[in-house]
Amino acid sequence: MARIAIEQARVLILAERAPKDVRSLGEDIMHYRLATALAALLLLVSSAVTGAQEVTLKGITSFAEKTLNSRSFERFIDMVNAEGKGKIRIDYIGGPKAMPPFEVGNALKSGVVDIANVTGAFYTNVFPESDAWKLTQRPMSELRKSGGFDYMAKLYDEKMNAIFLARQIGHTPFHVYLTKPITKPDLTGLKIRITPVYRDFFTALGATVVQTAPGEVYTALERGVVDGYGWPTAGIFDLGWHEKTKYRVDPGFYTAEVSFLINKTTWSKLDAAQRKVITDAAAKIEADSAAYEAAANTADIERMKQAGIQTIEFKGADAEAYLAKAYEAAWAGIIRQSPEHGPKLREFFSKPK
Repeated sequence: MARIAIEQARVLILAERAPKDVRSLGEDIMHYRLATALAALLLLVSSAVTGAQEVTLKGITSFAEKTLNSRSFERFIDMVNAEGKGKIRIDYIGGPKAMPPFEVGNALKSGVVDIANVTGAFYTNVFPESDAWKLTQRPMSELRKSGGFDYMAKLYDEKMNAIFLARQIGHTPFHVYLTKPITKPDLTGLKIRITPVYRDFFTALGATVVQTAPGEVYTALERGVVDGYGWPTAGIFDLGWHEKTKYRVDPGFYTAEVSFLINKTTWSKLDAAQRKVITDAAAKIEADSAAYEAAANTADIERMKQAGIQTIEFKGADAEAYLAKAYEAAWAGIIRQSPEHGPKLREFFSKPK
């Protein structure tokens, strides 16, 4: 490209400058240098234009498309593609049909995908401490000021080759959902579907645990492979699980987490304007998350009543013991997996005593 540009510019200038009589050798050299300088300038401008071309990122969600845990990511993509027109866009390649949820973490780390909507429970095989997000008893706004977010961000850098952009689900508790009733906080004799989110707690309650991806839960319930599952307050209607669910256990425990991550190598290649489009959209989604979740939770609780799903509620000492066991079992698991970082994360994430 440079050689063609130089030759074209040289020919144009010499053709303009050279009359029919022969010019001196000194003038020819001067004109050639001028042509070369102009060509270099044209090449610089061309490179700048090329560098400003729109960048396309591959985005994936670890949840079914157009469901509760994916809708904010889809809104985020729309915002980026609208505000970033001509600078940056996200090509949405889909959800679990495109990639199994438990493979998303490795895919993001290696750069197979550039940006992901995923929960830490789906990539504990890469980053065990990510499961600690569920135990946050302080809002993200506080963690971003207290050092808790920065501590986790450093671990994402080191272990995931990733940058944590925003937490789009972070105000909703989990529940046990059952096909059979219980009268006390005891799951002995029951087979309960889990992800790493629930493993330590449900095991401590006596359950036989069965790990599956969300897409397999309906069939497991239908065939009696499991007697229940853990899931946040909202979302079971998106997946059709309400058809096989008879009970929701209260109180809820932990705090659900679904977040946007971007590959660090991809991020390093973006310019300031492109990064701003991403961070502005992510910040907007995180700021709106509390209202989004509250509306979804209220709506789904009402739908559960209408669908005949009964509430089993533990109160008083039973409720206190239930929640205490939930947090103690989970933190013990985190610290067992990460004795170096687990205790520090507990300091940052737990509510003040």
